[in-house]
Amino acid sequence: MVSQNGVSNESNNKHAQDSGHSRLNELGYKQELKRDLSVLSNFAFSFSIISVLTGITTLYNSGLNFGGPVVLVYGWLVAGMFTMAVGLSMAEICSSYPTSGGLYYWSAKLAGVSWAPFASWITGWYNIVGQWAVTTSVNFSLAQLIGVIILLSTGGKNGGGYVASKYLVLAIHGGLLLVHAIINSLPISWLSFFGQLAAVWNILGVFFLMICIPVVATERASAEFVFTHFNTENESGISSKPYIFLIGLLMSQYTLTGYDASAHMSEETKSADINGPKGIISSIGISIIVGWGYLLGITFAVTDIPRLLSPDNDAGGYAIAEIFYQAFKSRFGSGTGGIICLLVVAVAIFFCAMSSLTSNSRMVYAFSRDGAMPLSFLWHKVNQQEVPIYAVWLSAFIAFCMALTSLGSIVAFQAMTSIAVIGLYIAYALPIFFRVTLARKSFVPGPFNLGKYGIIIGWISVAWVATISVLFSLPVAYPITDQTLNYTPVAVGGLFIIVVSYWIVSARHWFKGPVTNVGTHSNV
Repeated sequence: MVSQNGVSNESNNKHAQDSGHSRLNELGYKQELKRDLSVLSNFAFSFSIISVLTGITTLYNSGLNFGGPVVLVYGWLVAGMFTMAVGLSMAEICSSYPTSGGLYYWSAKLAGVSWAPFASWITGWYNIVGQWAVTTSVNFSLAQLIGVIILLSTGGKNGGGYVASKYLVLAIHGGLLLVHAIINSLPISWLSFFGQLAAVWNILGVFFLMICIPVVATERASAEFVFTHFNTENESGISSKPYIFLIGLLMSQYTLTGYDASAHMSEETKSADINGPKGIISSIGISIIVGWGYLLGITFAVTDIPRLLSPDNDAGGYAIAEIFYQAFKSRFGSGTGGIICLLVVAVAIFFCAMSSLTSNSRMVYAFSRDGAMPLSFLWHKVNQQEVPIYAVWLSAFIAFCMALTSLGSIVAFQAMTSIAVIGLYIAYALPIFFRVTLARKSFVPGPFNLGKYGIIIGWISVAWVATISVLFSLPVAYPITDQTLNYTPVAVGGLFIIVVSYWIVSARHWFKGPVTNVGTHSNV
């Protein structure tokens, strides 16, 4: 279509009707990524990264060990309520600043001119390292689950089944990352399809498993057990119920992370100033509901906690795998149905890791666009399909390298992945903290805002992140030795020291925070 002056309306006004594109230009950035995601696609990325099948399945052992049913059922609701507060605060800021940089860009805008570079620097590094840790932990968890599936498929631990070595698990981890990187090299329209498929799979998978497992199981727990039993019989030397309940929240909080993906995908989302916030809030809300249903369904099949946690059971101590396997074995004489159910979970985790790498690469793209990373000129290049291809492969490579720590010590690997929870949540809290303090009066809200409740919800969010940062740094076993020490504060504090030292020695001289690029040449 050509206007009266002979200029193509399509070329001049390609994104004229899109509020997210207009807002991006106002913030000083040109459109380089393809803006092709709907609100459903944006939601799908965050929902599939939260992936209740992934987080709950992976850390169900922790929940059973620390508190059992009471912590699983009620701890989920407690963590969900406060996570929603954090999500609402982030959604409000996202509506005002819909860029791929997300959190670190928000911190720069909200901290004021003098504090902007440092606020942006520390938020960005916690966010990007937290995301690398998430990609690592999710993908490695899938590799471990595949090892358990192999074990059960070959007869189980008590039937001469094949036990995967740590080297095989690492090799599977590497192979999965290769597949994820290839998928993430495809155009965004393909990723949008996979993202929506992932969301559908997660929802249908949850409903299938929460109904199937209790129905198939020949022995079921009573409602009294599920809603009132508090397990204090852990082998960690901890007997205080409040202490057990608090550290038992880790499973829930680990699961409810990654929804910042909606912000990182905002430059590829239509009307991102509206749909980005919707993606954040809806992904958290729906995850809370379906996750609680999954927890209830699985926990009704729990009748013997010590047996499920025993490393001598058929699944080698992997609680949910043992639940699935024994449910079908007791009913039909074969655990094949349980293995199929585990494959349903494995596919969900596969999609979770895929979407995590997508979000991760967009953060690398945005952070390097502002010159914050070594070789920034390379990582923010986009290819002919408008995909930040180098950022994708860098993120996959780092996720593989982080998993190498598992060869030396599983304790070291756990310390590395602990950044996935606390590191990410610190990055979530920093822009919210600046919003309720330095920018309390200057913040200009976007189409989605919390009105007069923004400050209150913001302070609740900051307080919750401070609380879990302390909780998940506490010892989880006594007596404390080099093998039982909780290395979380070491990992998170070590990251802080490295980032701040780099800032003092070098970055403060050249990093000025987010750099606008309107009017510059494309990086293609």
